[in-house]
Amino acid sequence: MIPTLSVKDSSELIGINTRLHLAEAEALMRQRINQHWMLDGVTMIDPGSIFIEPGVTLGQDTILWPGNYLRGDTQIGANCVIGPNTIIQDTQVGDNCTLLASVLECAELEDHVDMGPYCHLRKGAHLARGVHMGNFGEVKNSTLGPGAKMGHFSYLGDTTVGAEANIGAGTITCNFDGVHKFQTEIGEGAFIGSDTMLVAPVKVGEGAKTGAGAVVTKDIPPHSLAVGVPARVIKEFKK
Repeated sequence: MIPTLSVKDSSELIGINTRLHLAEAEALMRQRINQHWMLDGVTMIDPGSIFIEPGVTLGQDTILWPGNYLRGDTQIGANCVIGPNTIIQDTQVGDNCTLLASVLECAELEDHVDMGPYCHLRKGAHLARGVHMGNFGEVKNSTLGPGAKMGHFSYLGDTTVGAEANIGAGTITCNFDGVHKFQTEIGEGAFIGSDTMLVAPVKVGEGAKTGAGAVVTKDIPPHSLAVGVPARVIKEFKK
């Protein structure tokens, strides 16, 4: 007597002998994962264009637009809007976040973060609650405090940014001298003018400001204004 096996789904019995078969099996697994999350309260505008690896978790009422790739140990909260065309790897995303056409890897986002399009979060990036990050921004091994805003075309590496600080468009932290990497500290409520270069190690005090195009090579005291190349303090503000 020949042994038999009954299955409810014939796709369980498909063989994988060629790369074509492997692609067919992968498509079936991806379909199952997507169906699971849609039944669990996640909206997918075009499920066929969304790739979710098995280790990913998603919160209810999150919306996934086409072209998203969610990989590794990624956790996404509730009521988020992801994509289109967003890649997220080993990253924790809080509730009510909006991520448009960006790449996130080994990062952490708290609730109500808004970023994109075309942002890049690299390893060690931490965006606190309510952070806004403009298009073409990049953050590596840095923390942006609650309510901080980072303008477009900016780069922050090895930096700590205080709450409610404003990072103007085109700002760059010069954190690498070819041998070592150095830290930059930007205080709460600071205002960094457009195209400022912060040559680490350097500290910008609480409530301090830099003029557009400043090259900051020395610490700026709290509640003062520094302008020029190199930047010099020209004014102090009343607290």
